[in-house]
Formats: sequence, structure tokens, C-alpha cells
Amino acid sequence: MRSIVKLAACAGFAIVSLPLVANAQTPGQTTAQSDAKTLWEKLKGNWNQTKGAVKEQWGKLTDDDLLAIEGRRDQLVGKIQARYGISKSEAEAQVVTWEKSRIKDM
Repeated sequence: MRSIVKLAACAGFAIVSLPLVANAQTPGQTTAQSDAKTLWEKLKGNWNQTKGAVKEQWGKLTDDDLLAIEGRRDQLVGKIQARYGISKSEAEAQVVTWEKSRIKDM
């Protein structure tokens, strides 16, 4: 009978602590990743102001492209890839570099 109570207590603890463990940073996760996420939340919220900075960095993007992007990072990477005829990894690297410069300004 005691073992059943212990088992139930352990299961209850595991269920309660699971969300805490799931949201904890893993050793490989850096604060830069969370900074980038916070940055994109801000950029998306202020997309009309951000469009100028994006257009300055990637002049080949059209106004229609910027409307379609609407502050979504994945869309920006895709549009850069298409407009500049570069690989996805190269477009991703450009966005990462741009993000780093924007995070410094935060």
C-alpha cells in the first residue's frame, strides 16, 4: 500500500514539474536565441517602422514583399532568398547578422 502512495506522489511531482523542465533553457540554447525571439516580437509589433530598416538592408525587396512578410522572420528569409537568388542558408546567415546589429540597438 505504501509503495502505491509513493508512486502516486512521484507521478504527481513529475506532472507538476514537467512544464518547468520543458520551458527551461537547455545547455545549448543561448540567450541570443531568446533575444532574437524578443526582437522579432518587437519587430512584428512595429512592422511599419521596421520596414524601412529592412528595405535599407535588402534594397531589392519590394513594397509588396514587405507587405507579405508582415514581420515574420521565415517570410523575410524566403523573400531574400528569392530576390537575391541565394541559398536559404545564405539568406538565413544574412538575417542572423542583421538581427545581431538590431539586438545591439535594443
